[in-house]
Amino acid sequence: MCSVVSFVCRSVTTTPPIARKAVRNSFSRQTIIITIASFTIVFTCCGINFAFGIFQAVFETLSQQPDTPFTGASPALIDLIGTMSISLMTIGAPFVVAWAKRFSPRLISLIGSTIFSAAMILASFGQSLWHFEVTQGALLGLGTCMSYMVAVTIAPTWYTTRRGLGLGIITSGTGIGGLVWAPALKAAVDSMGYRNALRLAGGLAFGLNIAASLAMEWEPETKARIDMENGARTSRLDGLLKVPIVNWRIARTRKFAAQALGAIFQSAVYYLPLFFFATYARTLGYSDTAGANFIALSNACNAIGKIVIGYAADHIGRLNALVATTLISAIATVSFWVPSTLSGDAAVSQGLFITFTILYGIFASAYVALFPASLVELFGIHNFASVNGVLYMVRGMASLVGTPVGGVLIRSHSLGRPAQSYEGMSLMTSALLSAASFAVMWVRIEAMVGVDGKLVMKWKM
Repeated sequence: MCSVVSFVCRSVTTTPPIARKAVRNSFSRQTIIITIASFTIVFTCCGINFAFGIFQAVFETLSQQPDTPFTGASPALIDLIGTMSISLMTIGAPFVVAWAKRFSPRLISLIGSTIFSAAMILASFGQSLWHFEVTQGALLGLGTCMSYMVAVTIAPTWYTTRRGLGLGIITSGTGIGGLVWAPALKAAVDSMGYRNALRLAGGLAFGLNIAASLAMEWEPETKARIDMENGARTSRLDGLLKVPIVNWRIARTRKFAAQALGAIFQSAVYYLPLFFFATYARTLGYSDTAGANFIALSNACNAIGKIVIGYAADHIGRLNALVATTLISAIATVSFWVPSTLSGDAAVSQGLFITFTILYGIFASAYVALFPASLVELFGIHNFASVNGVLYMVRGMASLVGTPVGGVLIRSHSLGRPAQSYEGMSLMTSALLSAASFAVMWVRIEAMVGVDGKLVMKWKM
């Protein structure tokens, strides 16, 4: 096996210039295909997950009615459905990355696509709250993880100078997906009920994800390295349940610790506004349809922010952009969402909330695109897959803890000031996003430390 790889490496290095140019052109075409396919997976899987606020509002309404699967359930218990899905989307990242390397990214993504659609269809037959937590929660999260993590792990290996823009386009699928899926699901629920809406979404997702999964493959140099690693193993099944551990030399560095802390703080509260946009809007006097439009507005800003900021990050530095966007998202939460929960004037609260929705959609979402791009900058392309898997798992665990806690903080309210019931959630979001901002600043400082331990001023990072 080693001799074969050696032969391939010698062949590539001795390829004539014209042939190498042709290879690069073919890789460029393949990069476009990978980008479109990865965007499609993110658009479908994450878009549907990010539109869970539609189901949150519907299920909360049903919890006040007799003889429904959600009768008597609290907002926190209902929110657990979406929380489990979002958390498992990344908790299983190390396993999925290992499976994609051990078997085939195409195969893993195809399996994930099938599980994703099956979860939504099975959920449509649920008769108790726990049925939805298992299907639309745990099973949907597993399916999302197997497709989504393949896409965001493979794609960065295909980019060089435009990594920020490329990942911005791919991860904008969450925003564009939410922009499309939120009103579509609301219309489907209104016209055919939430059960048929789940079945319809499951069928559409199956077609989109299967087509996109067929394009998933490693970048050639990365594939050669992975093939060499696999050649040392006796069986493809020997690492099926083995969690790949990040290199200890990397894990013990301060920049790894700083990046992990930032991921924990940001992920713990990132999804709270997204899940509760519709129900919070209702406390401000908006209709359910208007609440769905808030989700769509946030997702539209999400998509714009990821692409524009991703493009800018390639010019001003990806770590610089990560610091700026994380800090602005914290400031937006403190300055607009918290005051909107405290103001006694409905018009003022509505204006503050609209401003928050726009700013949070643009800047908080950019973290998702810049996070994997920054890992390549910090730890190198050779360590990217393992570091990416472990830190995404950390993000998932933080979401699993933080999002339910935020839901529990929703208090019962008087009829006079219903928006104030979200005060605790907004304060928690503000505090943890501020902590994430300081952690990301620490990452930026650590990135300037040279091999001799001294700071080296690098403005574009």
